[in-house]
Amino acid sequence: MSSDSDPKIAAQVENARIEQEMEQSYIDYAMSVIAGRALPDVRDGLKPVHRRILYAMHQAGISSGSSHRKSSSIVGETMGDYHPHGDSAIYDTLTRMAQDFSMRYPLVDGQGNFGSVDGDPAAAMRYTEARMSSIAEELLEDIEKDTVDFQSNYDDRTEEPTVLPAAFPNLLVNGSSGIAVGMSTNIPPHNLGEVIDATVKLIDDPDCGVEDLVDTRDGRGNGSDGPVKGPDFPTGANIVGKNAVHKAYTTGRGRIRVRADFEVTEERIVLNELPYQENKARLIKRIADDVNDGSLEGIRDIRDESDRDGIRVVIELKRNADPQLVKNHLLSSHLESTFGVINLALVDGEPRVLDLKQTLVEYLEHRKEVVRRRSEYDLAEAEDRAHILEGRLTALEHVDSVVDIIRDADDRDGAKAALREAYGFSEAQVDHIVSMQLGSLTSMETEAIETEYEEVQATIERLETILGDESELLGVIEEELLEIKDRYGDDRRTNFVENDGEVTREDLVPEEDVVVVVTEDDYVKQMPLSWFRAQRRGGKGIIGSELKQGDKVASVFVANTHDYLLCFTDRGQVYKLKTYQLPRPETRYTRGSALVNYLDLDAGEEIQAVVNCDDLEVNDDDDEGDEKFLTMVTRGGRVKRTNVDRFQNILSTGIRAITLEEGDELADVEVTDGRHDLIVSSERGMSIRFDEEEVRAMGRSARGVGGIDLREGDRVAGLAAVDEGRHDWTLTVTRNGYGKRTKIADYRKQSRNGKGLIDIKTEGRNGPVCTIETVGRGDHIVVMSEKGQIIRTAVDDLSVISRNTKGVTVMDVEDGDAVGAVSVVPAAVAQASDDDGDGDKDGDGDESAAEQ
Repeated sequence: MSSDSDPKIAAQVENARIEQEMEQSYIDYAMSVIAGRALPDVRDGLKPVHRRILYAMHQAGISSGSSHRKSSSIVGETMGDYHPHGDSAIYDTLTRMAQDFSMRYPLVDGQGNFGSVDGDPAAAMRYTEARMSSIAEELLEDIEKDTVDFQSNYDDRTEEPTVLPAAFPNLLVNGSSGIAVGMSTNIPPHNLGEVIDATVKLIDDPDCGVEDLVDTRDGRGNGSDGPVKGPDFPTGANIVGKNAVHKAYTTGRGRIRVRADFEVTEERIVLNELPYQENKARLIKRIADDVNDGSLEGIRDIRDESDRDGIRVVIELKRNADPQLVKNHLLSSHLESTFGVINLALVDGEPRVLDLKQTLVEYLEHRKEVVRRRSEYDLAEAEDRAHILEGRLTALEHVDSVVDIIRDADDRDGAKAALREAYGFSEAQVDHIVSMQLGSLTSMETEAIETEYEEVQATIERLETILGDESELLGVIEEELLEIKDRYGDDRRTNFVENDGEVTREDLVPEEDVVVVVTEDDYVKQMPLSWFRAQRRGGKGIIGSELKQGDKVASVFVANTHDYLLCFTDRGQVYKLKTYQLPRPETRYTRGSALVNYLDLDAGEEIQAVVNCDDLEVNDDDDEGDEKFLTMVTRGGRVKRTNVDRFQNILSTGIRAITLEEGDELADVEVTDGRHDLIVSSERGMSIRFDEEEVRAMGRSARGVGGIDLREGDRVAGLAAVDEGRHDWTLTVTRNGYGKRTKIADYRKQSRNGKGLIDIKTEGRNGPVCTIETVGRGDHIVVMSEKGQIIRTAVDDLSVISRNTKGVTVMDVEDGDAVGAVSVVPAAVAQASDDDGDGDKDGDGDESAAEQ
């Protein structure tokens, strides 16, 4: 029956615009991932899966004092009652909570093979056993006393807590990491005693600042001596310097350098502790590979002598080797890692980046609520008990009369009614009195009841004081925290080291996001991104560079000054350098310096694509695997993938990234992880989308396989990788300054090496395609013309339109000019530069309306 024939059905039909429905559905999905899976709660420091595992163990009585239970049983209980997302995710989480090299204070006591620092996986769940650790029980303490809210589980069959009582600040103590939709968190673990001392300090002095909570003393004793010295990793090692730590605590973000702990002698270098989350076996293999290919000299042998007592990797030196020189090589390539702190957690269900004090304040608010609700529960219990004891004492005072009344009654109900009438007892009191045994009428029992009544009255008075005076309540919290510190506190494992007493150039360069411009005549320069504030689409932009006669802009990209960059040339070579090494002019009009001063390029060789090495970092918690690939496309339409491990050691003269056929050249490079779709776009507006895995992984010298079947005279313009967790649209920009945003879903997936679909019309005004990118909400783009005009605009300003259309004006390109390059500015970077920048920062004060 159609809805037109039934008014009741027609009345239930609701019209909606598909783009609005898709947007709202995506937002709902994103918030579900953010709040329900990926980010920890600031109150107990747990994600839902951690909380559910611990609660399931609690409900099953699998405590630290019980026997171990099969992990498969725990996983089954958790999945059946609380977390219906698959046994693999639950077991992986359970495994990590049992690893003493992953958790500073493990929440699970495991028995069996739960993995190793060499990256060995845990045994199957049917072989391992587990129970809660004693410190995990502190997170659940008093949960039966109505201290936290409960919610229905996924099938409304039972209930689960929305948060645990958490008797200590677990978020800071054990840290957390996770990737949500458009955001991620990475909180380092800390020493329990230091975090509790900081919490106590905040209780005693609520007006103290972050500076008062952090130990900022330098080698000469200058600075404050706050209780928190810095992260305390379960694998020990050393943190290099304190500036980054201080920044992380004051802003919620920072990049902390962690260095292995080692001993150097004339004959050997011995590694005793490794940076947090460093894979020992992979580290040894990387060092061995460097020795074998000649990039690391002076080493004759490497032995892994590690055992249950700790790490011990012995690096034997050659007789004539310089130990300090070898140490410096190892430090520069292998023995240091960067821990990127992002102190992002859920506060009232919303993600927020918090500094150290804010994190502790939120925890204290939660703990005050827990202790208040516990005290109310205990007070009600105590008052009920006092009421019963009052009835018993009254009955004992009139024992003969009470006995006579009970003896003369016809039945129990009659006795109860007579007692209520004679002495005004309540129903609860008479129930208790008629159930008393004759033995309780002795004088000794009477004295015991009187003593208990006095104790209950004292308890009631104490609880009423706690509930009526916040300082008393905070005193209870402080006392309980100090008890936990006494019970579980231990010494720091991670120490601090100075940066060898040397001030490097990098230490003098502030971290900031910059725009790097490279011209066809191989001139290069970097400029702060804040020099280019966002404008509305369709403008002429401003002068980004004054080029010499006949030169053109070849590429433009955005990077951080402290980032390592992989620079790929049109001839298939790849070079590596730091952004800060590039020249920064006083004004944006300056041409820059010759690129040959920084890279060993051949004559006529041009930079075609740049990859930020930060994009190559692997997330060890990724359930799907931890491989990353550099995926390349040539002008002739060939595509290849190569594992990033093949690019670990890049010589100053560069190394081969791809072998090109005669007449072909490299067009673009993207970082992928084996789970992306790829979109290849041609200059004549054709595009093809296919699964990344259709291109098998190859070595650096391989030529690749067919990605798109180009028509005669056509060439590849660019390559885009689809990250469905962050990207919503494709962005296509043509040489004449036109472009469009199109939903990724509009590009149906095909097999590789097909002719593809029409992406954008290139005839007439548009001209050939310059590039294609995948973008998300909040991203910006930087567009630069061949003659040096540059414009930065928000992706959201560009219309979302379908394929096979002409698009809108992105940049007003003058006659004789054309778009030379386009770079995407991620939303977080764009927001940061907008917050820091104020437009024209080149000092010349000349930013005329005509330029804008």
